[in-house]
Parts: sequence; C-alpha cells; structure tokens
Amino acid sequence: MSTSHSLPGRLGQALLVLWATFTLSFLLLQALPGDAILIKFLNPDLGLSPEQVADIRASYGADSPLAEQYLHTLVNFLSGHFGYSVQAGVPVSQSLATSLPPTLRLAGLGFLLAAALAVVLAVLSTTARGAWLREVIRSLPSLFISVPVFWLGIMLIQVFSFRFGLIPVINPGPWEGLVLPTLTLALPISAPLAQILMRNIDEVLTQPFVAVARAKGATRNGVLWRHVARNAVPPTLTMAGILFGELLAGAVVTEAVFGLNGLGSLTQQAVGNQDTAVLQAIVVFSATVFVVINLIVDLLLPVLDPRLRREAGAAS
Repeated sequence: MSTSHSLPGRLGQALLVLWATFTLSFLLLQALPGDAILIKFLNPDLGLSPEQVADIRASYGADSPLAEQYLHTLVNFLSGHFGYSVQAGVPVSQSLATSLPPTLRLAGLGFLLAAALAVVLAVLSTTARGAWLREVIRSLPSLFISVPVFWLGIMLIQVFSFRFGLIPVINPGPWEGLVLPTLTLALPISAPLAQILMRNIDEVLTQPFVAVARAKGATRNGVLWRHVARNAVPPTLTMAGILFGELLAGAVVTEAVFGLNGLGSLTQQAVGNQDTAVLQAIVVFSATVFVVINLIVDLLLPVLDPRLRREAGAAS
C-alpha cells in the first residue's frame, strides 16, 4: 500500500484516537467527586443564595443530562471553543494561550537536548576506545531511564544551585532558568532514544554493504557517518515521535519542581479546583500534539528511509 493510499486511513485512525481521548476524559472527569461550581460559589464570603448558585450552575449547563453535556462539549471543541474556567472566569482558550508557550519552549529544548545526548551516547558506544568504556556508555541509558523526573530535578537543584551556586533558583534569568529544567526533562527521554539508536547501529554494522565499504578502504568512522547513520537514524524517528508526546507530561512535572509557569501550574490549579473544562482541554490538546507528531513521522519515514519507499512501491 502506498503512502498516498494510506494517508486517509492514517487520518481516520488519528481522528478516532482523538475522539476516544475526548470521550474517555469527559466521562472520567464527570465521575470525579465534588463540583467546581459549588467549590467556588458556595463560599460564604460571596454571600450567594442557593437560588443564585443554582442559576449559575444552569448557566454552565451543569444540570443538563450527561448525554446533552457531552454533545454540547464535543461540538464546542470541534469549533475551537473549550468552554470557560470556573475558577478563573475566563475562556479556557485564553488560559491555554498564556500557559502553553513556556511549556512548548521547555519541551522543545528538552527534546533537542535529548536527541543530542542520544546521538552522542550511541556514537561513543561504538567508537570509544576500550571495551570496558563502551560497556559503561551502553549502561548509561538504563540508568537515565530509571531515574524519576521529580527526584532528578531536586538533585540537580541541590548540586548546581545549592552546592556549587552555578545556577540561581530564585529570580534566574529567562534562559538561565531553563538550564536545569531542560536537563531534567532531557536525561530520561534521551535514554530510550539512545538504546534504539545503539541497537539500530549494531544491526546495520552487520549488513553486507558495511563489509564491502570497509573492504574498499573506508575507515570505521567514515562508514559510521556515511552509511550506518543514514540507515540507523530513520527507524529511531518513530520512537522520537512517541517520546515527544511524553515530553508534555514530563514538562508538567518539571514545571512543578522548578516553580515555572506553564501547563504544569495550570494543571495543578485545575486539579485542586476540579476545573474540568481546563483539565479536559489540556488532555485533548496533549493527545492532539501526540497524534499529529506521530502522523508526521509516519508520513516522513518513507521519504527518509529508501527501504520503506521500495516496500511501498512493491506493495502498491
């Protein structure tokens, strides 16, 4: 099946995943105990009567049947309207527009650093002198992947901020304050990328064309960069797309550790206040980013990997 013929099917799968995510998140959030409207408006300091609170609930559609609320929310999401934050009293889209850029900046920097670390580890695991050193390098991804993000962030603060005083925690510069959060986010994400890249390099090095290139006088490093990398990197892109979606979840935890304003703080506030409209928008947005990136990776793989183009041409 060619890429052009598979595109409608992939788009259909992406839309199905987003619909399932929306539906499941809606049902789970509706099942949560408590009521965000009552939490806010039954505050005695506001002095609202039960009748006034009931009118407010009606204005939010909270008393409508569940099926009606679902359809209303689904139509609004499809039209780009995510509802209103009960606690903030503003459209959810406005809250997202304020909190999203810092999180995307952190996730983007974390992904770039993770990719760079993965490439460095994969190359050194093949080119480093000494079998013992190569084994040590190959063991690092297993160590990185087992470290909890929350613990790693605290340890980096202890070492680089409190012990050595290299990076201030209080009132750092706009970019200086991103150094430790980016490193916290990148180390665990770099681990699976490095593991897959190492395995792909090992597999490509056993291929006959590598032996032919070496027989023609090519150096090991020359073969690695000219032949092996070109065949080992494309399969890694699939995992990279999956991990970028996980970066958003990791960014939420990292922002909480370092006190950054972004989707992390917005999510914390929404959870504490049971602001379901905000929570559902964050869940659906994260799923959309995940699906779109993986769709792009699926479409780019045949372009970057000649073997997939030949398979697609043979199957069409």
